[in-house]
Amino acid sequence: MIRHGEDISFVELCLNIPDHKENIDGNIIVSREIYSNGRNLCKINGRMVTVNELKEFMRKIIDIHGQHDNQTLMDVSEHIQLLDAFCGNKLQILKEKYEELYNKYQETKRLIRENYGDEKEKQRKLDLLKYQENEIKNSKLKPSEEEELEIKKQKATNTQKILQCIENTNNQIEGHAIDAISNAIKAMEKIEEFDLNYAKILSELKNAYYDLQETGRDIANAYESFSYDEINLEEIENRLDLIYSLKRKYGNTIEEIINYGKSVEEEIKKIENLDEYVLKLKQKQNQLEEEMRKIALQMHNIRENEGKNLANRTNQGLKELEMKNANFTVNITLEEGKFQKNGLDSVEFLISTNIGEESKSLVKIASGGEMSRIMLAIKTALAEVDKVPVLVFDEIDTGISGIVANRVAEKLKKIAKCHQVLCVTHLASIAAKGTYNYYIGKQVVENTTKTEIKRLNEEETIQEIARIASGILSEVAIKHARELRKSISPMP
Repeated sequence: MIRHGEDISFVELCLNIPDHKENIDGNIIVSREIYSNGRNLCKINGRMVTVNELKEFMRKIIDIHGQHDNQTLMDVSEHIQLLDAFCGNKLQILKEKYEELYNKYQETKRLIRENYGDEKEKQRKLDLLKYQENEIKNSKLKPSEEEELEIKKQKATNTQKILQCIENTNNQIEGHAIDAISNAIKAMEKIEEFDLNYAKILSELKNAYYDLQETGRDIANAYESFSYDEINLEEIENRLDLIYSLKRKYGNTIEEIINYGKSVEEEIKKIENLDEYVLKLKQKQNQLEEEMRKIALQMHNIRENEGKNLANRTNQGLKELEMKNANFTVNITLEEGKFQKNGLDSVEFLISTNIGEESKSLVKIASGGEMSRIMLAIKTALAEVDKVPVLVFDEIDTGISGIVANRVAEKLKKIAKCHQVLCVTHLASIAAKGTYNYYIGKQVVENTTKTEIKRLNEEETIQEIARIASGILSEVAIKHARELRKSISPMP
């Protein structure tokens, strides 16, 4: 994919798809860079994605049809989706009801599977849970306990420093501060009668004296009541170690450990009452299966009827494409008890190309020309319901000519009424049906082959149709080309 001598290949595509969830002002821009070292850089509207994400995104926008290159019709798992789209709203309403039940059904099955295996496994699980429950219960944790213990630990490990500071504070108050204030009071008492302001100062000093005496008594009591107990410190550290151990096992905080303990209790009750619990789940599963089966059978009947209609339309298309002996069928198998996302049905498109031959899967059809016409007939039948907006037909004209080629051209034109159709062709009758025509050519420039694409005007289109029809630009060929173009509306 990278030109010889270069390191990178870059491809960018801009599409206009109204109302698409990814569009920006109506446009979707996708790009892919391929490097010689194997690295890929893919983007959707500037957002980086993986190659698989790009592929999955684009397969819903562009469907490529070639002799053996098909992205949906050749995928059997997609057949049921195509048939359901053909069935329309009457099936879609049932599918939505079914899918809601199916999700509940899957969740119920998951819960039933979580029954802890056999009796030994159940007992092992129960023993573990009970051990965890006892360990958490016996610890008798309190939500704010760790913070309180940390404060106590700090206090206990700094006893000497605390006592020294308390004693120093007490000495300063008893030995200095109280005596100093007492002397100040005596001095102010000698002059208080001379000025009211002196009396006020004296009153404040006496209040400070009494407050300081009270503070001194508090400090003395703190000193006398403080005790250093090594056993107490050891108990604090052991308790903290237990909390740290429980945090490593059951949660980052005491609150998380307590909540985990509650969930363990609930799980123990669930296991001890497992038989009753599973019985209720199985009853629910049976009820859901009964409801799903009723809806699935209704869906099956709709698919059976619409499958015949799709087959009839496709077979009519095959006759128009000169495959009169071909017989297309929609094989719908009801698989009782095998509930899937789409119900109880498996769907596969089958084809018999000759009388007397058994119907086979589309993927087993060998002839490229037949495959092209089969795909075209199916696509025509599905055109109105197929939600892929862009269809690329890459040389599907291989192996056909004459009347068949004209019929193929008509089918493509019909599909183009509800899709954007791009067609790579070498047949004049098909090219003549195109609203727009582009010529792809190659030329050598400085020993390098370059490919160019050019949009043709009407006169250039007629000349090119004449060239591929007869190989020469004679008056007869040009006249024939004009006749082929008559059925086309003028280009805007």
